[in-house]
Amino acid sequence: MIRHLVLFKLNEGVERDDPRVVAGDEAFKALGGQIEELCFWECGWNVSDRPIAYDYAINSAVDDTDALKLYIEHPAHQAGTALWREFATWVIADYEF
Repeated sequence: MIRHLVLFKLNEGVERDDPRVVAGDEAFKALGGQIEELCFWECGWNVSDRPIAYDYAINSAVDDTDALKLYIEHPAHQAGTALWREFATWVIADYEF
């Protein structure tokens, strides 16, 4: 299996209650039920106030690299990431477990 981790940092001046951020959060929360390749899906806001912490995280898993590719190319995933591009940057790690 492959773990797909994504950490998001809101752009300077962007707050969690910004309507764009709320829409992005809702879009990501819905992905778990929309993409059949996902074996595991969770996402949520950081609760730490540490200065090095990111703001939002996705933790997911798929069976293999083919499933990861299908997930990444899925229209619902593409729509969600398009929303987040407007107000955040992110880092990604994909690893086998």
